[in-house]
Amino acid sequence: MNQPQLVLITGPTATGKTALAIELARQYGAEIVSADSRQVYRYLDIGTAKPTSAQQEAIPHHLIDVVNPNEQFDGARFRTLALAAIEDIHQRGKRVLVVGGTGLYLRVLTQGLFTGPPADLALRTRLQEQERSEGKGVLHRWLREVDPEAANRLHPNDTVRLIRALEVFLLTGKPMSRWQREHGFRDRSFATLMTGLVCERETLHRRIAERCQQMLNDGLVDEVRRVWNMGYGPELPVMQTIGYAQAKAVLQGHCTEEEALAQMIIETKQLAKRQLTWFRAEPDLQWFTPSQGRKIVDVVSRFWQS
Repeated sequence: MNQPQLVLITGPTATGKTALAIELARQYGAEIVSADSRQVYRYLDIGTAKPTSAQQEAIPHHLIDVVNPNEQFDGARFRTLALAAIEDIHQRGKRVLVVGGTGLYLRVLTQGLFTGPPADLALRTRLQEQERSEGKGVLHRWLREVDPEAANRLHPNDTVRLIRALEVFLLTGKPMSRWQREHGFRDRSFATLMTGLVCERETLHRRIAERCQQMLNDGLVDEVRRVWNMGYGPELPVMQTIGYAQAKAVLQGHCTEEEALAQMIIETKQLAKRQLTWFRAEPDLQWFTPSQGRKIVDVVSRFWQS
């Protein structure tokens, strides 16, 4: 075991990644490294579908609750913390499961990081002002013109990543997606098995609707109110993401919970579509349905025994 072996479990939202990972971790004495761009934030539990307290007590989890909602977190920071966690787990003789639906995090972990040009604060300020003055969506439309591949992966409300993609293009004259392809994410440090969970479309949409409803039932709106009262206001980027944006609209009187639920479902379906687009570009990913648990266990077992 000189080279760490990583089993990655990914796929669109609401396909059962957490449940599968916990079952595998129990069987094989593994620990879980989260690769979810929102579960890193403290206090945001319901809307990010974090593992429950009981699940986290049963199985050690890493990279959950590592920053406050007003802190910036990106792929580079994820890679640094994830590498440290994997090294710690490996040194203790445990197996590692990396679980999550943030495709970029999985890629930079296993294949390295395209860093690009350094941040240009003046340019970022101008782009932020443009989004404010011309309205939501203007940066996404612009990015679609200059880098449609990157635009297809990013939500129109993901201002931080939209600005970075435009910044790279404006500073270098070359789309960020092209930089990433040419870089090739070639820095492989692990033996990896990448598995993906996928459902038939109607089943996935049903599971998404059920999850969104459960989040509201579990108190998503109250969670947002509580976080606001802690001083983490609605202007923060993470509070613009799916679920939190709709809960904000309810609290501000802009819509009912029923209307918020409908919008959450629409945007989560769109997220799942973007996730699938990303993962289908991963040549080594092996797809399974949630019902193929026995087959997944067999594949993972053979990998860890190799």
